[in-house]
Amino acid sequence: MVANAAMPRASGGILQLALGIVFKRILVVCVGNICRSPTAEYLLRHRLSSAGASIESAGLGALVGKPMDATAMQLLSEHGVDASAHQARQLTPTMLREADLVLAMERDHVARMMRMAPEASGKVMLLDRWVQGEDVADPYRQSREAFEHVYEMIERAVSAWLPYLRDS
Repeated sequence: MVANAAMPRASGGILQLALGIVFKRILVVCVGNICRSPTAEYLLRHRLSSAGASIESAGLGALVGKPMDATAMQLLSEHGVDASAHQARQLTPTMLREADLVLAMERDHVARMMRMAPEASGKVMLLDRWVQGEDVADPYRQSREAFEHVYEMIERAVSAWLPYLRDS
């Protein structure tokens, strides 16, 4: 996949190169949409705040309308990211079709989304694709240490995606 697209654009009679983000609509998916996917969503938003991308999250079995898990939100807050506005949303086939890139926490999630919207299969990938290609385990109802481990995995994965999502 090409990370940074260079497209000629005429402006004032001078040909300029416009470097832009390839993926304008990014969707991050887990199960409940209260721990992993919103953590990745808000980290991506924080890191890509000036890139002009729309970044959202949803769950395959979302706890619709619920806020983010308190431990996950606290970890984001400790790293300077405010996720207090989050409300869990249920994933729909339309969301998958409309997204330019869909990042999943687990291989099983990728398979489930491909069954839900086969036409979106080329844009559904593991969040950890560029690190170790591992599933990001669900920390729900586990210890803070489990949340910290998952946060670190998500943070590394988000950092690894950045070269593909923004200008250098």
